[in-house]
Amino acid sequence: QVQLVESGGGLVQPGGSLRLSCAASGSINGMGWYRQAPGKERELVATVTGGGSTNYADSVKGRFTISRDNAKNTVYLEMNSLKPEDTAVYYCQADRTIATMGISRGYNYWGQGTQVTVSS
Repeated sequence: QVQLVESGGGLVQPGGSLRLSCAASGSINGMGWYRQAPGKERELVATVTGGGSTNYADSVKGRFTISRDNAKNTVYLEMNSLKPEDTAVYYCQADRTIATMGISRGYNYWGQGTQVTVSS
């Protein structure tokens, strides 16, 4: 029902900036960004609720900003002061809760990922 398409990844020098975008094709509630570096498990980067409340991993606080445009059904991740440690595949995530016959069911969706490489 929902497809997520990420864009904006690429190569950037340490201290530089990138902005990732993720467009959802269907209705969603919360959205977020996760990343997976070589040899490590996927980890949470940032999330934003439908109401605009945000949360960040300690490693990116003060450097990354997550935001969303509900009219475009799109979430963004502004990444500043990038470090080599930020190098990873970044994945967009979205969730949706649907109530049917008085029963709520939760669904999660994932994008295919976009590569971010921070190197001099």
